[in-house]
Amino acid sequence: MKIEDFPLEERPYEKFLKYGEQSLSDLELLTILIRTGTQTKSSMDIARELLVDEKGRTNLLRLYENNLERLMRIKGIGKVKAIQILTLLEMSKRLSQTTYSHKMKWQSPKDVANYFMEDLRHKKIEQFLVVYLDTKCKCLGYEAISKGSLNASIVHPREVFKGAILKSAYSIIALHNHPSGDPTPSREDIQITNKLKSSGEMLGIGLLDHIIIGDGLFISFKEQGYL
Repeated sequence: MKIEDFPLEERPYEKFLKYGEQSLSDLELLTILIRTGTQTKSSMDIARELLVDEKGRTNLLRLYENNLERLMRIKGIGKVKAIQILTLLEMSKRLSQTTYSHKMKWQSPKDVANYFMEDLRHKKIEQFLVVYLDTKCKCLGYEAISKGSLNASIVHPREVFKGAILKSAYSIIALHNHPSGDPTPSREDIQITNKLKSSGEMLGIGLLDHIIIGDGLFISFKEQGYL
């Protein structure tokens, strides 16, 4: 069915105008964004293809599994629509970070985790970041050190502390994600943390924390007593 064939009260645009955006389901919100379908697929059909999993459940996080090429393989999504969808996803990440931008002087592991949560929780591979801090725990910047399964050869103290030295950082916070969604530290995570802690002590640059990001969850090595 085309959207125009839906009963008036079931059309996303009309529901938006009558009841507001909060009345719309995830599927209906994406339907409005997609706007038009094809001769054989409505805009809602396309939205359903993007959001509904094999068990029939609607999951907005499925959008993060796409890139430009993958979106354009879906019939009814051309380059412009694909770019619009990816732009929306990037904006959602930045809005999440903007919410915490006034807390760039991070006071707690939760502040740090909240700032990076939306960016890292959707990654399909592990990404290791280092946050550089001054004497008042004000952020001097951050950068990605490695991507892929963490091991001692990839996350080398030389790479981790190089940026800290260049920025004259007083301390650092290590941060990485677990694509499984479970932030429980692995044996490798603990080994790497101990190695970075020892290296930092020799350089006079403290490792304040190592935070692991899961799916809406995080674990702080400091809070868990590892540091």
